[in-house]
Amino acid sequence: MNTASLRAAAALALVVAASTGAAQGVPAPASEATRSEQRAAAQTLPPEGTRDAADAARGFLATRPDPVILAPNGKPVWNLDAYAFVTGPAPDTVNPSLWRHMTHLKRHGLFEVTKNVWQVRGFDVANMTVIRGSTGWIIIDPLTSIEAARAAMELVNAALGARPVSAVLYSHSHGDHFGGARGVVDEAEVKAGRVAVIAPEGFMEEATSENVIAGGAMARRAAYQFGTGLTPGATGQMGSGIGMGLSIGTLSLIPPTDTIAATGETRVVDGVTLEFQIVSGTEAPAEFNVFIQPEKTFLAAEIATCTLHNILTPRGAKVRDARAWAHYLDEAAIRYAPQADTVISSHCWPVFGRAAGTAWLAAQRDNYRWLHDQTVRRMNRGETMAEIAEALESAPPPGNAQEWSTRGYYGTISHNAKAIYQFYLGWYDAVPANLHAYPPVERAVKLVDALGGAERTLALARNAMAAGDYRWASDLLQNLVFAEPANADAKALLAQSYEQQGYQSESAIWRNQFLAAASDLRRGRAQTAAVQPTDLIAALSTQELLDSAATRFAPERPGPRGITIGIELTDRGESAALEITGQALIGRVGALPASPAVTIKGPRPMLLALLFLKQPVAALEKAGLEVTGDKAALQALVDNLDLMPQGFEIVMP
Repeated sequence: MNTASLRAAAALALVVAASTGAAQGVPAPASEATRSEQRAAAQTLPPEGTRDAADAARGFLATRPDPVILAPNGKPVWNLDAYAFVTGPAPDTVNPSLWRHMTHLKRHGLFEVTKNVWQVRGFDVANMTVIRGSTGWIIIDPLTSIEAARAAMELVNAALGARPVSAVLYSHSHGDHFGGARGVVDEAEVKAGRVAVIAPEGFMEEATSENVIAGGAMARRAAYQFGTGLTPGATGQMGSGIGMGLSIGTLSLIPPTDTIAATGETRVVDGVTLEFQIVSGTEAPAEFNVFIQPEKTFLAAEIATCTLHNILTPRGAKVRDARAWAHYLDEAAIRYAPQADTVISSHCWPVFGRAAGTAWLAAQRDNYRWLHDQTVRRMNRGETMAEIAEALESAPPPGNAQEWSTRGYYGTISHNAKAIYQFYLGWYDAVPANLHAYPPVERAVKLVDALGGAERTLALARNAMAAGDYRWASDLLQNLVFAEPANADAKALLAQSYEQQGYQSESAIWRNQFLAAASDLRRGRAQTAAVQPTDLIAALSTQELLDSAATRFAPERPGPRGITIGIELTDRGESAALEITGQALIGRVGALPASPAVTIKGPRPMLLALLFLKQPVAALEKAGLEVTGDKAALQALVDNLDLMPQGFEIVMP
């Protein structure tokens, strides 16, 4: 046997041995191929420089003495020291660029930006920005959970002196920027007019609706994106690229009292003049940036952070407009950065100095513009999304080679190029073979058979693993697992192929997805119940609730058709109708139907219990719901609705 054959045999033996341990739930070590990939990746990184290290540490004042933030019931919500292990050289199981990124991102506590502007960083995936007003604190982005936000405010008041909150601003419509609202202010103060809550126009509609219709799928996919079930560590979760993880406390929402509609609008908030730049349709469908005029500080919200962002998030959302994103960054670089001594964002650390801030925004602008233009250029030459992604990933733009913040710790060139293609052309690549391809399981069965059966497919995958070609190994093995879900050897090897790709990933959320998949294959999917925050449900329009219920209607089940149901919501003074056609459930808000088969009357929580919790009609009647007409038809409708999503398999059929 020659030397090459001996090396291949040794590598194969390592694959088999590691797979055996992985089958028992033990993370595999980095393979020789992964170690080689990490060494090669380290050679391509920009010079370390000092800006990120200095800016991430600058202005530190204090942090919590107890790193664990608890919920009222004693359950841990957040651990500030979860990433304390990130120190020294990168281990073989973490991409060296991501490791370096986390050495800066793991910092937590209260940081001074200017003499009247501070940020609490590391208490959640997002930052809380604090401005000293004439009478109290102006809070921008109160984190994801009540518990994390309350802990952040306790730190602020302890370090800077206790003051009331005079205003709260939501930079955009994602939960990690408004969910902790009740942790910083009492809604009674808002309703009394003593505290202003300011948001971009369209905020309430977008904050409540983005995750409603597709909420089940988004929640399941988000668990992969953020590595929810993974433990931070050298073989586990390594943050999210824009922050650590997500706090797991209580999400809340206090509706805004004022909205901003146009760039250039200003508000004097507790004696502080704020100018707004509307950037809706980029990272969020409703979003603004804030120029804090007296302190010459520009908050770039989430259109500029310490990483390339997502044009389409892996958790799922509507595709964002990369061209508009670049235009808004250009406007920020031209209009605001030249007069800003500091540029801050709702994630990561600040950039200090006008020249540095302007250059930082311009570099990110160029990155999104390059992604957009080169994707479209290649798209118009007939290249498919996969071809474009591969080409752009292998030849990143030379202009930003020295800029760390344009690297893909969160979004990636590959994923974003595909998203831009989808934005313009959709998923179909015009190849007719892909127009009506078999679904995954049926295709997998045929493919494994064509390859010569399960043993042959497994042998091919083992060869790919031994060669360090984990992408091909995963392709083969995922098909084999779909074809033969009980094949333990295939599942164990697939878990390892995903694991090695996770170790190599510069993107924290790519790493999370690979490692979450490996965990599911080894341990099975964790069963979690869907939880809808009370504040978000209360803020949803009744039309959205009816439309959401309609997405769980199963027309193939027996039940009444061609009838209408009247709804009177006594607590809201609303009337509505549900029409059951032969194939759909149609909701209308505004009036009762002319001749309903059945009518229900009661407060809206009763409607939620009926349509979302599927409580029996008879039980709700006992609780006070008034039902007149065909009660059996109403119960049949409830029986025709799917249960609220409880999660689903991803890497198993």
